[in-house]
Amino acid sequence: MTNDKDTIFRKPRQNDKGFHFDEMVAQVFPDMIGRSVPGYHYIIKLSGLIAKRFAQSDTAIYDLGCALGATTFAMAESVDIDTCHFYAIDNSRAMIKRAEEICKDRLSAMRQINWIIGDITQQQLVPASVVAMNFTLQFVDKKQRSSLIEKIFNALVPGGVLIIAEKIEWEESTVNTVLTDLHLDFKRANGYSELEIAGKRQAIEKVLVPESIAVHTKRLQTIGFSTIADLSQCLNFKAWLAIK
Repeated sequence: MTNDKDTIFRKPRQNDKGFHFDEMVAQVFPDMIGRSVPGYHYIIKLSGLIAKRFAQSDTAIYDLGCALGATTFAMAESVDIDTCHFYAIDNSRAMIKRAEEICKDRLSAMRQINWIIGDITQQQLVPASVVAMNFTLQFVDKKQRSSLIEKIFNALVPGGVLIIAEKIEWEESTVNTVLTDLHLDFKRANGYSELEIAGKRQAIEKVLVPESIAVHTKRLQTIGFSTIADLSQCLNFKAWLAIK
């Protein structure tokens, strides 16, 4: 199955109500995120390695806000414990539908993955050893973020882990400006025009609300994670590993 090149914002969009993970985005998502998020592919691969190391028998492995399932596939292909159960959850019907199509094409022997259309803030979680939430929390209402992380913590078995990657906002305005500008340069270097950059930025700012490193870290500590490790940082995108 092929994916199209992202040209969604190549022309001005009339009456745009913001960014939505609809059929149009699902069709171009791999190209879009690869050209927009520095370090994305590294984090996906690392998620698979972490899942392999921390997965426990007879537990769930979750990908929350799974989009087209890149993290799901990385974990499912890495974990060699047959009694783990994989759940990929996203509130976009278009994303889940296409993820299921990709799954059919990717590996004929792919282990069973439970693809679920749902709101991760409302979804009940069964005991889990690994939960990945890559570039998802930033789209959740800020008032619901702590309760979501707490729900994940409560679902994790002892020794379980949360992988979390996010776009971050720097508290120092100068640093924030420099890294934001470099991120725009990254997009230009990947072939996006000024019109495309401006159009997507205007649309996504309505739904993507980043937080600082301090806020993320304090939230994880307050909820009770015993270890919080920095996994990576590339410009204004950062990933952590939180261990229960």
